[in-house]
Amino acid sequence: MIIEIDDNSGFCFGVIKAINKAEEVLKQDSTLYCLGDIVHNSYEVNRLESLGLQTVDREQYFTMSNCTVLLRAHGEPPETYMYAKENNIKLIDATCPVVLRLQKKVNEGYQDIESKEGQLLIFGKKGHAEVNGLVGQTKGNATVIEGPDDLSHVDTNKKTLLFSQTTKSLDGYHKLIENLQSKIGQENLLYHDTICRQVANRIPKLREFSQKYDIIVFVGGEKSSNARVLYNMCKENNTNSYFISNPDQLDFSLFHKNSKIGVCGATSTPRHLMELVAYKIRSYFEN
Repeated sequence: MIIEIDDNSGFCFGVIKAINKAEEVLKQDSTLYCLGDIVHNSYEVNRLESLGLQTVDREQYFTMSNCTVLLRAHGEPPETYMYAKENNIKLIDATCPVVLRLQKKVNEGYQDIESKEGQLLIFGKKGHAEVNGLVGQTKGNATVIEGPDDLSHVDTNKKTLLFSQTTKSLDGYHKLIENLQSKIGQENLLYHDTICRQVANRIPKLREFSQKYDIIVFVGGEKSSNARVLYNMCKENNTNSYFISNPDQLDFSLFHKNSKIGVCGATSTPRHLMELVAYKIRSYFEN
């Protein structure tokens, strides 16, 4: 049996930064609050909660005061910062630098397109934390586009400015741009390529990786949109691809002693979790 872990899978630098900051604070303080899951992976969230991290939702956050709160890599809208300032909340800001730059671009772009009575669109997942932070830069006036069905909400007579959530696929973004250009005209559409290359570049590498093995075990969080995108790409290139969130979900009947197995994951999947999956498969057949 051959079991290999994809060297390109695992945490992106934005997630690494957030987790490192959380661990640094927890070495000094017994309690640290995090606004939303620090990463869309319940295994890693549970590990950090065992160290003292407490996850709170937005409703809880807006009742808190006199405490320390970590902002995860996804970013937050302006009202999160204003509330902290007014209620003596110390923020540990772990927003990914790529997301911070995008927030600034969206804010500046919105002011410009608003002055021209145009519209601002964001290609992303509705309700996603990063997207909520981006929409917040437009005073809630951006239109979120998940796919072709949402194009009915676009005013074809207006000047249009388009941005993308950093973790969306490049292919999907390019198709949306072509679709919009055909509807409103190239001269009325201005778009910015705001997709994170560290994430986007994983797709061709993972496509190549998934084709090398008899079976692909993709390890990802149920809440992670990035995990679903990458897993679906694996499935397209290797029909024997299976999604699990933790080692307990392994189905050993899928493997045999001569299987060539590839283990990979999302930008929110910790390396040690993929290693544990590989170890459990190997141990099952050695015992």
